Amino acid sequence: MASKTSDKPVRAAKAGAKRGSAEPVLLSGGNPQIAKGYGDAPVQAYIAAMPGWKRDIGRQLDALIARTVPDVCKAVKWNSPLYGMEGQGWFLSLHCFAKYIKVAFFRGAELRPLPPVASKHAYTRYVHIGEGERLDEVQFADWIEQASRLPGERM
Repeated sequence: MASKTSDKPVRAAKAGAKRGSAEPVLLSGGNPQIAKGYGDAPVQAYIAAMPGWKRDIGRQLDALIARTVPDVCKAVKWNSPLYGMEGQGWFLSLHCFAKYIKVAFFRGAELRPLPPVASKHAYTRYVHIGEGERLDEVQFADWIEQASRLPGERM
């Protein structure tokens, strides 16, 4: 997902990231650098490190996913939380950018209605959530439920 040049940590004064501190470094765009890990703990660490208003949206999305798909599997890979189903692969990921959170539905082209943002990958669709935007929980829950029943990505 990330290119070699974007893997280098960027010091983020707003986040108070310092070498040797316990706080995660924020990469370009404010995406938290979290070690690869499986389960809820690394996902919660990622959400806790999301800067500013993004943290509340991250918590809201994570809670909505867990309510909608109680047996969801979680992981952090490539500095992004992933959500999937045991034996089926990953169906959704989150990623922080400077002005929005990108929610990627890996088989989003099969969801109805289509998530609004196209991808260079034929099957993937995105939703971008900006500061101050209201999350349509009913629509998101529907997309999450649909996506959880589709074959996921093996990563």
